[in-house]
Amino acid sequence: MKRILAGLTLASSAALMAAAPAQAAPVNPVKALQKQFKAGHGVRVSETYRSAMNGKTGTVRTTTGAVGFGKTGVLAADLRFREKGDLAGLSPTRSITVGKHTFVQGGIYSQGLPEGKKWVRYADVSVAYTSQPLDVFDTKVLKALVSKAKSAKGGTYRGSLTFADVSRFYGEKIDKRLGKVKIGYALTLNSKGLVTGLRSEYTMDFGILGSTTATVNTRFTGWGAKITVKAPPSDEVVDISELGNEAEVPQEIPNGSLNQLGRID
Repeated sequence: MKRILAGLTLASSAALMAAAPAQAAPVNPVKALQKQFKAGHGVRVSETYRSAMNGKTGTVRTTTGAVGFGKTGVLAADLRFREKGDLAGLSPTRSITVGKHTFVQGGIYSQGLPEGKKWVRYADVSVAYTSQPLDVFDTKVLKALVSKAKSAKGGTYRGSLTFADVSRFYGEKIDKRLGKVKIGYALTLNSKGLVTGLRSEYTMDFGILGSTTATVNTRFTGWGAKITVKAPPSDEVVDISELGNEAEVPQEIPNGSLNQLGRID
């Protein structure tokens, strides 16, 4: 009897093993991202940023557009912005980054320009592409968002990082007060390991203007789409150096650094 039972057990185990589907290895999101780094291709971006100061709605900024890749990562971007609230008019309505320059128009960046000029050119391609403090196009950041997540269900990774953590990824030095601030996040990946969404939230309170909370919800669609970003017509562009120090437009574009984010010098 024992031999019969043992035989049945072995037979049942073999049948279960044969019937069970093979488990595919989890997709590596960093490798999935790197495969997207091809010239002429990119991804479309849509984003909503909301801020609240002491519980009252501050600024609402929406961003739409596309980001273009090269072999090493992001090389170009064409984004449009709409802003309501306290900071409305201080940001451009459109930004194009291509080659070694960023071109902006709208808001205070269109004030006092020479006749026929619609764009201001800056020799700066380090500007933030969106309002999202967590750059998923940076492989170090993407890896951390997955590895440091406290939970991962249904393709969504949830966790938190401090600004000090993020500053190390970006190679920036930041004020210690800002470094302690936590960024809660929810990163969503599709079956191919590509990012489809990222929601982040953080609250800053340095005791001067009160507590400010920011929530950024970014969506990514059309991975691998053919993306072409062209500079504006040259006859519509004026370089910031040509306008001089007395220009009404800013001498530089806020570069999205963590210190500028926290308004701490």
